[in-house]
Amino acid sequence: MSKEKIKTVFLYKDYFTNFLDKQKQKVKDKIIWTFKLIETIQQVPEDYLKHLKGTDGLYEIRVQHGSDIFRIFCFFDSGKLVVLANGFQKKTQKTPKSEIDKALKIKNEYETEK
Repeated sequence: MSKEKIKTVFLYKDYFTNFLDKQKQKVKDKIIWTFKLIETIQQVPEDYLKHLKGTDGLYEIRVQHGSDIFRIFCFFDSGKLVVLANGFQKKTQKTPKSEIDKALKIKNEYETEK
């Protein structure tokens, strides 16, 4: 029995796909599993989806596979659509500013084109 979708994860252009294509299958599976979780539960735990402080509506989807940590930036459109921006493998405690800037640029581009 599949759960009812509350939100939809949406691929915008190929920013995210470029990242996903480079990952191992097990990592891809974990990312897809996380997307399904986000789509089907009302209140997604911060372990999986967290608002980035100091940004205008930018969130990070958090995926951990073994000791590898991945982050996928996203934002909401009309509350129901989770638009994926870029993804990266997290190697340091702090999220690189360049990755946040890239995600904000993608968000801006999306909103401009809409």
